[in-house]
Amino acid sequence: MQTFPLGSFSVGRIGFGAMQLPGPGVFGPPRDRDQALAVLRRAVELGINHIDTAQFYGPDVANTLIREALHPYPADLALVSKVGARRDDVGAWLPAQQPDELRADIEQNLATLDTDRLAAVNLRIHSGDPSAPGPVDRELFDRQLTAMIQARDEGLIGGIGLSSITTEHLQIALDRTEIVCVQNPYNYVDRSSQPVLDACTERDIAFVSFFTLGSGFFADNPVLGHPDIQRNAQRLGCSPAQAALAWALSVAPNVLVIPGTSSVRHLEENCDFGARTSAERMSAHRNR
Repeated sequence: MQTFPLGSFSVGRIGFGAMQLPGPGVFGPPRDRDQALAVLRRAVELGINHIDTAQFYGPDVANTLIREALHPYPADLALVSKVGARRDDVGAWLPAQQPDELRADIEQNLATLDTDRLAAVNLRIHSGDPSAPGPVDRELFDRQLTAMIQARDEGLIGGIGLSSITTEHLQIALDRTEIVCVQNPYNYVDRSSQPVLDACTERDIAFVSFFTLGSGFFADNPVLGHPDIQRNAQRLGCSPAQAALAWALSVAPNVLVIPGTSSVRHLEENCDFGARTSAERMSAHRNR
């Protein structure tokens, strides 16, 4: 599998997103706990060494499953979490953006994952819409960065990442510190984060695409059903999901994808060799 640096780790460009492991709406326990554990174990068996999670997935559920399935963790496994949000008692997504909340969430991630250090933690800029970057609040963002830098300098996290950001966020952050990854929505249909991706590519920063296969938050998912994706899947003899992943990987060498699933079969499909190698073959056909 092709790799790219994520802080001090060299990770495969296909990782695993733990968002689909909890119950419906990323809330509550999984429908099938044994299957969720099996997915995580199979991911590592397939060579995945980048797992994306968050304390607010469940809440607590995704991290607890990861710990139960994989602890003690392989030395090359990059566990990446995010902070900046929380859930209420009915599963609503709420902001947790103050510096003391970020610090508490980092410590809670460490506790539930049972680890002393995370490969990276993404500061998620809350906008109320999981598919849209948050606005720039310079005063708050500066204080957030201070909290993240302190956590890194104390050894709690290996690197600082940013999620759901604009190019303005990225430039402000880079003026203060190193950023090891950026995590924004990006797929064949939604390329609104292209300027952020371009800025990351210029600086050799890992760009972690989420919603690469479309968003599960919305009933209408135009990615896998897009005529171009369907046509390329047929031409390459692969599934639409593999074609969509291959397209994303073909855009730039620093693009990482983290498709999530609660199915071992879908996991194996996402990691299939054809999906990893067809990026080159698709590059001449992608629609810029």
